[in-house]
Amino acid sequence: MKLSILLISFFFFIAPVKDVPKSIYDFKVDALKEGTIDFSQYKGKKILIVNTTSQDDYNREYAQLETLYQKYKEKLVVIGFLTDDFAKAPGSKKSSASLEKHYKVSFPLASIVLVKGVNMSPVYKWLTDKKYNNLKDSEVKWDFQKYLINENGDLIAVFEPKIKCDNPLLIEAIEKK
Repeated sequence: MKLSILLISFFFFIAPVKDVPKSIYDFKVDALKEGTIDFSQYKGKKILIVNTTSQDDYNREYAQLETLYQKYKEKLVVIGFLTDDFAKAPGSKKSSASLEKHYKVSFPLASIVLVKGVNMSPVYKWLTDKKYNNLKDSEVKWDFQKYLINENGDLIAVFEPKIKCDNPLLIEAIEKK
């Protein structure tokens, strides 16, 4: 009897773990627009993954990301993951669809995902869990946290939201061979 209660409790409180690929290049995610973002197409480039927001008061952040993307697009791709995990008033895919036009970004944007909690996106599970990314455990603290992956698909740095796109630490990590 005690064992069955324990097992029921265990399964009730622990959410099932989604399959998390070993390599960042194994991920395919829904794009904000139609289609899929296939990470395998970015082999040989650095990838900067950023959790973004659909809130209007972040125009400057999007502009900085776009500037960074344009400056380094021969060797870097920026991929924005929309999330409402930190939003006061969560958006929807329909309202978020105007982001590319409104913020004038040309880098890929993924559909809205969760970046925290038991139902977080598998990409974010990979980014935040050392057993997958082989660098370190981390927690997404707020919108515009940045994860930098090198040309070989290895996570090499995590930048907290207060680190902006023009920060010398981020620029140095992007430019490093």
